[in-house]
Amino acid sequence: MSAHDVGLLMLSLALILVLARLGGWVAKKAGQPPVVGEIIAGIALGPTIIGPHLSTVLVPLDIRIPLSALANVGLVLFMFIVGYELDHKLIRGRERIAVSVSIGSIILPCALGITLAFWLATRHGVAEDDRLPFVLFLGAAMSITAFPVLARILTDRGMHRTRLGGLALASAAVDDVIAWSLLAVVVTVAGASGEAQWHVLLTLPYVALMFFAVRPLLRRLLPQHTRTGRLTPALLGVVLVGLFLSAYAAEWLGVHVIFGAFLFGAVMPREGGEALRQDILEKLEQVSVLLLLPVFFFTSGIKVDLRNVGLSGLGELALILLVAIFGKFVGAYLGAKLQKVPSRQSFALATLMNTRGLTEIVILTVGLQLGILDQSLFSLMVVMAIVTTVMAGPLLSAFYSRRRIERDIAEAERSALGEAPATRVFVVVDSPASQSGDVELAGALVGSRRPAEVVLSRLLPYKSPALEVGTGLSGELLEMTRSLAELEKLAARVRRDDVPAPVLSRFSDDVERELGVQIEASEPDVVVVRAGAHVLADRVVGELVTVASLPATPSAVAVRWGTDADASAALRVGALLAVARGLPLVVDDGSRPGRRAVAAAADLARHGVAASAEPAPADALVVVAGPEVPAGAHVAVRAAQDTDAVPVAEWVADLPALGDRAPALA
Repeated sequence: MSAHDVGLLMLSLALILVLARLGGWVAKKAGQPPVVGEIIAGIALGPTIIGPHLSTVLVPLDIRIPLSALANVGLVLFMFIVGYELDHKLIRGRERIAVSVSIGSIILPCALGITLAFWLATRHGVAEDDRLPFVLFLGAAMSITAFPVLARILTDRGMHRTRLGGLALASAAVDDVIAWSLLAVVVTVAGASGEAQWHVLLTLPYVALMFFAVRPLLRRLLPQHTRTGRLTPALLGVVLVGLFLSAYAAEWLGVHVIFGAFLFGAVMPREGGEALRQDILEKLEQVSVLLLLPVFFFTSGIKVDLRNVGLSGLGELALILLVAIFGKFVGAYLGAKLQKVPSRQSFALATLMNTRGLTEIVILTVGLQLGILDQSLFSLMVVMAIVTTVMAGPLLSAFYSRRRIERDIAEAERSALGEAPATRVFVVVDSPASQSGDVELAGALVGSRRPAEVVLSRLLPYKSPALEVGTGLSGELLEMTRSLAELEKLAARVRRDDVPAPVLSRFSDDVERELGVQIEASEPDVVVVRAGAHVLADRVVGELVTVASLPATPSAVAVRWGTDADASAALRVGALLAVARGLPLVVDDGSRPGRRAVAAAADLARHGVAASAEPAPADALVVVAGPEVPAGAHVAVRAAQDTDAVPVAEWVADLPALGDRAPALA
């Protein structure tokens, strides 16, 4: 290339990047995956919208050769990511439904696609010798589901933590494996030259070598990454070298580079490798999403030419859309119904399985490169890929509202917790490192009552935009692993007293709202929250215990008592803490104890609680009524909204006796 051509290449790259980012931004504002806008931006630079002359002026023909080379590198990186993000954990526990949905969503559209292909073959002049690969390719292309796009739709809505979202991810994962295997066979049949056909016989040994030899070697990267604490250039270099060698091997075997890249991603280590996976994706996003994939969208988009479609072409497009949408939808719906999935969820599954996105564009581009598709049919199939992707989000929103999603999330969490025990204390955890005292206080509130449990919940706000190149699942998995490990350490403080302590953690784009939903779903008797962390006074059904700093070694538990519902609840909480710690209880309703305070202390004393009515000692653990902790107090208690003041005599008899062990409070 001359210096002038290099300059034009830089200018073309700048233009492509600007249009891709602009298209992605517009698509996101419209509620669509950014990839839709970037694909359309690539088409906008082609002959369909601006015409062949202006397209050539903006991006000269001589520049398109190096752009195609960059696009192929981007394609390899993308397929590696698709393989890397497929995880068998997505399928675990859902195997039967996932297989049923995925097989249904492949067999029917594939059969209809093959039937349509015989008619299209005559209209597009496909030679008799080339009909088999053409027919098989079109059937396989109709069967594709874009796992990354489907996962992005689910994560953006928070549905990946619902039963429906789990089924959709599992079904799409199985679908990907089956569809890519089918396409590998089709591409091999179509692409292997006469001289290289014997290479295909080495495909199965190659796959075995990747899983049984390369995979164990790649696991050695994990201790290296753990030791350094980051993704070093040397580690990333090893991964990239392995990726490109695998892509070359696949091309040499006659099964195309994309399958080698996908396979290398599939054999990357997963167990214990969440941090490595996230680091690799973050590094690749900077190159792949910002530069190489937009170039791929451009090189594919300029081949889309709809100027001369005409009525005949529109008829073909209508049939392609009908086969693609109807086949995929009905196949997935029937597959779900066979496993007794409810109708609404089956409909949502079928809608999600219709997403094709970038994955379909990749397959169609391969078909064009191998000469299986001509340019006109390629253009129509690209339109189908865009339409089926664009329609998924709005259809899902129409039949699966945000309120229904919240209800499903709540149901999933309720199912995870199981049937509510006699006593359930719910602890809101925001900072695990500083809330050990809060958790131990929750254990003290349980006391010796059984059955009982302490639920630890942590909702994490999204701190930064999710990765655009992947599904968004890897980053969440890494953070969830860390968060759950921290919660498990806190839970151990309660479990040592033989109290079950389940932990919940997930991401949220509205922590306050979803925390209220979570509390309602768990139906706790008491909610423990850090002072100033959340506004929950009007959203808690059970008692709300707000915790500030706790004294390390209190000499007593002091309750500033009154006569309303909050005061009665505060007295109950104070009595529980005193019994659990084996401390005296002081009922303090002012400088001079009133008759009701004296009577309450006497009632407690008669039931074995060392209680008296007097001013609180300076080093006491001070419990007050109300949702906020005032200066000089440590714990505040607010009763349930529908609870009236309960006389001491009605609950003190149920106060549990002092247990064998008394958990510390700090």
